[in-house]
Amino acid sequence: MKEFSNQYLDLLNGPYASLNLTRINSPDEFYQKQIIDSLLPTDVFESFAESVSKGLHFDIGFGGGFPLLPLAKKFPAATFVGFEARRKKADAVRDIATELCLENVKTFHQRVEGVLFDRECSMSFKAVGKIKEFIKKVNNTAPVTIYFYKGPNVKELEPVPEKIGSFRKVLDAPYGLSGTEGRYFIAYHSDGVPRGTKKELVKVTELI
Repeated sequence: MKEFSNQYLDLLNGPYASLNLTRINSPDEFYQKQIIDSLLPTDVFESFAESVSKGLHFDIGFGGGFPLLPLAKKFPAATFVGFEARRKKADAVRDIATELCLENVKTFHQRVEGVLFDRECSMSFKAVGKIKEFIKKVNNTAPVTIYFYKGPNVKELEPVPEKIGSFRKVLDAPYGLSGTEGRYFIAYHSDGVPRGTKKELVKVTELI
């Protein structure tokens, strides 16, 4: 994984430097803050590793490709799909995935609220944003589990209720990350209760 990290950083600070996909120049710092930060929950939480590795996983708002590409590298048998609201970043990370020989990655210039998740999947959200606000944007008629990467002070910044709409909380735990104050990993699951949805939503089964 260290070699993968170095190759990744070389691309971000080389051909794609103008897009500012990372502010980190040190290989060791990049490995710790981007690669390990993305992958550590798969070592700490067995349910996350099992969920991500067994089928279809979406990463929402992946920016420079985190945790999308590290997860895809670790679990080559699974399919990883990234949604990014900024087209230049979506296109760049798609090309970076190709250069890193990650054949199990697809990226789209797409907002999550425009998609109907009609196939069982897992999802990750590592960007800045409130849990409740994000979950309200998810339209699903199939089982979906959403995993949130959060900082150590998440409980001070926003409520983390037991239930949000059809989603119920299934994981809420801290974990250590060297060089930081630690992290929180939070997950919500919905079995996908069919309900009236907007006709203009793009179905996952048609998108991929």
